[in-house]
Amino acid sequence: MDAFILVGSLVLLLLVGFPVAFAVGFAAFIGAWWIDLPLEAVVIQVTNGVNKFSLLTIPFFILAGAIMAEGGIARRLVNFAYIFVGFIRGGLSLVNIVASTFFGAISGSSVADTASIGSVMIPQMEQKGYPRDFAAAVTASGSVQAVLTPPSHNSVIYSLATGGVVTISSLFVAGIIPGLLLGFCLMVMCLAFARQRGYPKGEVIPLRQAVKIFFDAFWGLFTIFIILGGILSGIFTASESAAIACLWAFFVTMFIYRDFKWNQLHILVFRTIKTVTIVMVLIAFAAGFGAVMTFMQLPTMITDAFTSFSDNKYVILMCINVLLLVIGTLMDMAPIILILTPVLLPVATSLGIDPVHFGMIMMTNLGIGLITPPVGTVLFVASAVSKQKIEQVVTAMLPFYVTLFFILMLITYIPALSLWLPHVMGVM
Repeated sequence: MDAFILVGSLVLLLLVGFPVAFAVGFAAFIGAWWIDLPLEAVVIQVTNGVNKFSLLTIPFFILAGAIMAEGGIARRLVNFAYIFVGFIRGGLSLVNIVASTFFGAISGSSVADTASIGSVMIPQMEQKGYPRDFAAAVTASGSVQAVLTPPSHNSVIYSLATGGVVTISSLFVAGIIPGLLLGFCLMVMCLAFARQRGYPKGEVIPLRQAVKIFFDAFWGLFTIFIILGGILSGIFTASESAAIACLWAFFVTMFIYRDFKWNQLHILVFRTIKTVTIVMVLIAFAAGFGAVMTFMQLPTMITDAFTSFSDNKYVILMCINVLLLVIGTLMDMAPIILILTPVLLPVATSLGIDPVHFGMIMMTNLGIGLITPPVGTVLFVASAVSKQKIEQVVTAMLPFYVTLFFILMLITYIPALSLWLPHVMGVM
């Protein structure tokens, strides 16, 4: 009954239109009142939820990604990717995915990736004879890499939701191979479509022009080196690398590229502050919600329910995948991570699944949710950028869903894809 009151009040508040963060907070207070837990205890958990130094990583990475997204880096990354794959049949679809790989490793956001790369690539692809809905589907699917590869904001949130059991550095490194695998599989599928549908080849970039393009994109690409190199070398913590990446992004955008006007900077900062505020309020209330769940012993009950259903970890993992895929289509990514990680992680660890590996499973599932109706945030952005109806984009997305599900199965059942590199790099 306790769990029904807690979860039921959350669902009811969401159905009547409460913002997710406040629905989570009110549900936590309702659950605490129901079990006679002092409301002061919930308030203490709410304040403790955001009183963590590691949370500085989120606003710095969000601001760095926003600055680079507005500063012309997307166009330069597209030109850089064209050097490697633009001359192949169907090359523009490959350029789209490669550029998303680079941009995701700078922004850490699928939404920013889709908006920035899509605004450059979708018109280009349509001009060269690609269907606009197909271009939108490629852009949206490729942006899922951003939730896996560093500096994924959602990996930071997952690390927080585990209570510090998993470090941000280990998650960043663990996401590299799954993210690259996702991009590679999407490129293989796009090559097959190009051959089947007769999409055009591009032109080979002359060496002198390629060198010029490389040096033009180098300043933005150096952000990736700051983030990964700083963390892996031990020179910076994740929070410090985020701060330095932010300063570097500002320097490159305002003094080297100079595509962004100074009089617009305050608007960008204000927009970033609004985004960060929403995230922080959600994290704070989710901490209170998690504390109430713990007092109710809800994670223990759910672990017992899963293990009594089957003792085969592969069957349970499939059940968790189905659960996450369904919920991921109905709710945004951050609240799901904050609410379900304390519930599902004990189930995973009881089966001998490494928390880092489980993080990659969760990120992949919820990344697919971002491009799946009815609440797929990235899907709506792709639709808006491409000026296509949601139904048209979803229809074009169908083969991409099959590929992404295949990748999900690989990541779920081959732990080495997530764990090998962190072990080699010594971050676990």
